[in-house]
Amino acid sequence: MNFRNFKMVSYVVYGRGSFNQLDEILASQRKAEAPMIFLVDHFFENKPLINRIPLRGKDKIVFVDVTYEPKTTQVDALARSLKEEFGTISGVIGIGGGSAMDLAKAVSLMMTNPGSSADYQGWDLVKLPGVYKAGIPTLSGTGAEVSRTTVLTGPVRKLGMNSDFTPFDQIVLDPELTKGVPENQRFYTGMDCYIHCIESLQGTFLNEFSKSYGEKALQICQKIYVEKEGWDEECDNLLMMASYAGGMSIAYSQVGVAHAVSYGLSYLLGTKHGIGNCIVMNHLEEYYPAGVKEFKYMVDKNKIEIPVGICKGLTDDQFESMINVSLGMKPLWENALGKDWEKIMTREKLRALYEKL
Repeated sequence: MNFRNFKMVSYVVYGRGSFNQLDEILASQRKAEAPMIFLVDHFFENKPLINRIPLRGKDKIVFVDVTYEPKTTQVDALARSLKEEFGTISGVIGIGGGSAMDLAKAVSLMMTNPGSSADYQGWDLVKLPGVYKAGIPTLSGTGAEVSRTTVLTGPVRKLGMNSDFTPFDQIVLDPELTKGVPENQRFYTGMDCYIHCIESLQGTFLNEFSKSYGEKALQICQKIYVEKEGWDEECDNLLMMASYAGGMSIAYSQVGVAHAVSYGLSYLLGTKHGIGNCIVMNHLEEYYPAGVKEFKYMVDKNKIEIPVGICKGLTDDQFESMINVSLGMKPLWENALGKDWEKIMTREKLRALYEKL
């Protein structure tokens, strides 16, 4: 039996207003003359949060466009421009949703590893630690703050840089930062967390470690989306913890069918991760009957519209492209369906599933 030797985030601070400690947290990580780079979701341009970022010396705020999920070309361009401008930097701080945090993790790694980030899409391909990196979520649900991957769309695949060098050195979990997130957006990322739990708890990789986190995260999601009436401050606090626990659950096991299929959508159509998972989950009764039933109840209760017909009119080549990306997610399929997953999820079966979306 080969047990996972699991790399976790080194430092975690949690609490309303904890963002105000950022200056103090970063002080010990600063190197003379080398700036801290703050990669901030473009949503915050001209918003009050920007004035709260503790800039020192040559520190720089870089607004990152997260309209689409991070691409290897975007990561490479960011790392190249930082090397040209500063030579060396003290660290990268990602502030935003899952995409902004994934970009921060990837840019940190590409400051020290040669070549293109596309060279490191896969499992344990990264050879050198990146520069210091911290993640500050302003959306809850993706679990990107604790995961050992940074999901990137490359020239031929959508796949993470999965490695022990990928997790953040520090995360700041401040539920105040998630106030005022648009309702739909908040639901989609919250469901990303819910789906993490369903896939982890029903997967073949499940163990007591991932189970304890997954069960807790699932319980919190049910409290927020099934039991509570309306959104309040407590929901923001709870969802941030659910995101952390759900991320921990999959970090020690794996996700499953919804994620594997939504990667294909994202690669071809640019579908955002949270909404992509919701589109797919709507059709997965065969794999997660109880989870899909509850998911549909939560969608109705919260009056959320899940898009339909997004694969209408695609060509055979486009379907093939999505199928190739999806079937490339081998650990996800194995977790969902077992070692013989290739006999179960054939290309024909996957094509039929895509045609329903």
